[in-house]
Amino acid sequence: MEQQQTAKAIFDPETCVAPLGIISLEGATELTDKIEAHLVRWANRAGMEVETFRINAKCPRFSSGDAKGLITDTVRGYDLYFIVDVGNYSCTYDYFGFENHMSPDDHFQDLKRLIQAASGKAHRMNVVMPILYGGRQHRRSYRESLDCAWMLQELQSMGVENVVTVDAHDPRVQNAVPIMGFDNLMPSYQVLKTMFRAFPDLSTDRDSFMVVSPDEGALGRNTYYASVLGVELGMFYKRRDYSQVVNGRNPIVAHEYLGSDVAGKDIFVADDIISSGESMLDIAYNLKARNAKRIFAFATYGIFTNGLDAFDKAYREGYIDGVFGSNLTYLKPELKERPWFFEVDVSKYLALFISALNHDKSVSSLIDPHAKIDALLARRREERARYEDHQLSF
Repeated sequence: MEQQQTAKAIFDPETCVAPLGIISLEGATELTDKIEAHLVRWANRAGMEVETFRINAKCPRFSSGDAKGLITDTVRGYDLYFIVDVGNYSCTYDYFGFENHMSPDDHFQDLKRLIQAASGKAHRMNVVMPILYGGRQHRRSYRESLDCAWMLQELQSMGVENVVTVDAHDPRVQNAVPIMGFDNLMPSYQVLKTMFRAFPDLSTDRDSFMVVSPDEGALGRNTYYASVLGVELGMFYKRRDYSQVVNGRNPIVAHEYLGSDVAGKDIFVADDIISSGESMLDIAYNLKARNAKRIFAFATYGIFTNGLDAFDKAYREGYIDGVFGSNLTYLKPELKERPWFFEVDVSKYLALFISALNHDKSVSSLIDPHAKIDALLARRREERARYEDHQLSF
């Protein structure tokens, strides 16, 4: 009975704005399966008899590369949620006899195709796009395109009412669509929970733990971690060479550290993305040179465009102790097998958010999980006390 009441608080069929429908695009199947499993479990516990919320859809391609969106189930009157991973480069299609890997452009075009295929018959259309298309091109410095802002305006013009993303590179891009719903979630609770499970001896006491921002752009998210954990915050300033552009960016000349002494402390560094990983490793080497104890890095999106060898070497040599990354975008199988990598499951968080939107409930507590983190830290202190007692008994 208690389980049913709890489930009804999350998913009540009587208060849904419309029947829930989920459309998973190619490349987002694994994440969608996990999200849907939570929703189905809550719905069944609340008294519904449902096997799936999935709406069957696909984007078949011709050998010339042309494609079309096809929805084979009814969507009339549904509250639709399109889930797309624009960063999944493992998806392929036949193109003039060659195997072509899907790019972010391909994924975004498929999203628009399926929105078109819905033909305006849905009650409401929402897009769950954890890693934003064009999100790294978030501002204009010269004569440059503004892909992310234009993408949001396109979705709005097609009838999309809400876009849900996670840890946007620059959330100010929502200014492009001021009257469309735009929710930027942060998986702070999920990463701390995963880190505490992976390292039971980790102490977040002020004297033994510290948060360091990798640059000024990531200062906001790292300030949040330092604030909820009650520890000191340091930061690095990236000194760049603005006279040249290499691989689409101004190369980093040096990382300058600003903050108190890190000697003997475990360090936590959070960023939105690990791309090549060079910057994160430079920071790890710098912190170790300052006699930091252990270094833990978190990136919401660990894509490792330059491969894993450099991180393998840094782990073997003791420069980095753990890298945490979410399952919000494609993770190559060999990455999941690395002893230094820990996957952060964010599917339940997204399922809770989708359920809240589907019921027109407040999402304030989901966007700012401060209370949940406080409860997590209280449990952590109890676990630490038991862990230390256990160690002393041997």
